Amino acid sequence: MSETTTYWVGTYPAAGAGTPVGQGEGIWHIRLAPDGSPVDALLSAVTPAPSFLARHPHRPVLYAANEIAPGGRISAWAIGAGGRLDPLGMLSSGGAGPCHLLVDPAGRALYVCNYDSGSIATVLLEPDGGFEPIALERDEPTSVLGHHGTGAERARQEGPHAHFAAFVPSGRWVLVVDLGTDELRRYRVAPDGRLVADGIAARLPAGTGPRQLAFGPAGALYVVGELDVTLYVLRWDDAAGTAMPVEVLPACATGLRSGQRVQPAHLVLAGRRLVLSVRGADVMAEFEVADDGALRYLTELDSGGTWPRHFALAADRMIVANQTGGGVVVLSRGGIRPDAASAAAVGEGPGIPAVLGRLDLPSPACVVAEPSA
Repeated sequence: MSETTTYWVGTYPAAGAGTPVGQGEGIWHIRLAPDGSPVDALLSAVTPAPSFLARHPHRPVLYAANEIAPGGRISAWAIGAGGRLDPLGMLSSGGAGPCHLLVDPAGRALYVCNYDSGSIATVLLEPDGGFEPIALERDEPTSVLGHHGTGAERARQEGPHAHFAAFVPSGRWVLVVDLGTDELRRYRVAPDGRLVADGIAARLPAGTGPRQLAFGPAGALYVVGELDVTLYVLRWDDAAGTAMPVEVLPACATGLRSGQRVQPAHLVLAGRRLVLSVRGADVMAEFEVADDGALRYLTELDSGGTWPRHFALAADRMIVANQTGGGVVVLSRGGIRPDAASAAAVGEGPGIPAVLGRLDLPSPACVVAEPSA
């Protein structure tokens, strides 16, 4: 890397949910030097609980899920020079607890997962990336699709909990990961970008609590269970719009050894590596991806903080948002302390990667890369 790289970081309230903004809560713009060390950090927008961010694929627009109660909000921001963010509009998320955003690759629509209410909302977008005027006027999404059902874990699965949405590789459907009902919900994409409910793509074992998914080679589909701390490998059938399980493996060896309560969080596939952040154990678990999509456990690395909720990957580093301690940490993906690497290999604990840099941002929850010019 010969130039600085730029990331956007969304944060939770540092003083707790529902507290007034003004203590660093908002959207941060950070720049990293070629060696991974921080260049600067700018609070670009003061806005309540922007716990998840998404970048428009073609326009300089950033979207935020404002995870506030009782009803969630979503906001759009025009990206200006030097990390400036100018508001383009804010409206209801169409439910409670917005936790994930997905932008249509053609820029037609923004999809919002409302965790608490279990719904998936669609907001149609203007050519410039802003929300459609009628949605802003009515202060509501273009459409909202609900769901029903429960799961085996009464404390966490008392109803549907839409947690993550992704396009299938063909673009024919959007899959919504429902932590509350142990399902992958399937939605057909209409020509204008709206979603149409189209059944269930897969059902996972009771109590899985699926949180996120990623598609791999040879039709592999990876789903991480937050409640059962398990990685599922499924085989995606695009003709039928369904997925069948083919492999199951633990998501975190450190947590299993210690007996502590852990919660897998963010899942990213990069090349032939699948990387997973695990809260509680506070590690980054890595798996090797075979040509046929099968997974092989490699190692676990210390996240450099506590409660690693989200992260971004680059070729030689990972930028980790440690929500409850440690801030945003830049870790080397190659430089691991030799003695710690040996310990991790024999199962004695996580490896200690080289820390390239650290930014003491309040309650970081999400890290999104800004595309290179």
